[in-house]
Amino acid sequence: MPHLNVFSTNMSAPMPLHRKLYLLLRNNLIKVWKRQSCCGHSGEPGC
Repeated sequence: MPHLNVFSTNMSAPMPLHRKLYLLLRNNLIKVWKRQSCCGHSGEPGC
């Protein structure tokens, strides 16, 4: 289970909001699909 401070740090990355939301969705779908706690894209939103 990710911590809130890690989530906020990843979401504060300097990129457009639509890109952040896309990465958040994509990375969470990868985690669900692979049944893992990490998507493999450390530092991106959703990982």
